Amino acid sequence: MLDQRRHALNEALSDPDEGVRKAASGALEALEPALHLNMLLQGLTSAKRAERIRCLYALEAVRSPRVLPSLLNSLADADADVRATAVQVIGTRGEPRALPELAKRLRDEVAAVRMYAAEALGRFRDARLVPYLASVLRDEDSGVVIAAVCSLGQIGNAAGEKYLLAMLRDGRPAVRAEAARALALLEWEDSPGTP
Repeated sequence: MLDQRRHALNEALSDPDEGVRKAASGALEALEPALHLNMLLQGLTSAKRAERIRCLYALEAVRSPRVLPSLLNSLADADADVRATAVQVIGTRGEPRALPELAKRLRDEVAAVRMYAAEALGRFRDARLVPYLASVLRDEDSGVVIAAVCSLGQIGNAAGEKYLLAMLRDGRPAVRAEAARALALLEWEDSPGTP
């Protein structure tokens, strides 16, 4: 199937219209990682950290049912940088089936992984995630707390309001500022009689 797409796109590179040629060129570039799927999946098991990270980023754009299980396996990698990259890639892909595993990364031993997990969860805009994000608001790492506060705002559910109001009293100015911005993003209802 991919070979048919590649062949058709290669032919489109000769189209008389420049727009079609540019579109075909861009499509071929986007298709490139999928053409090397087996190699990329194998690269996730490499002993070299940089190779695993490179493969994770390359798999970000590959739409295949074989990709998500491998990405989820990378969340348990011994290397924190690999786990952090896997969290970012899964978050960017917006894979709802990965939500439980992403939520578990909020308890990772490394602050960067927790921070990226909090950021990734905000992209899902799922009100069920509010309690998970609220659970890390007491984290000692400011980056984790700011990411969780920002995500509560991105989710936009009014259930996050009590947590954001509390964060306005946090001792860290950056946390308070993010809480103020996040409060403006929450949904609200008009009171009866409000114009």
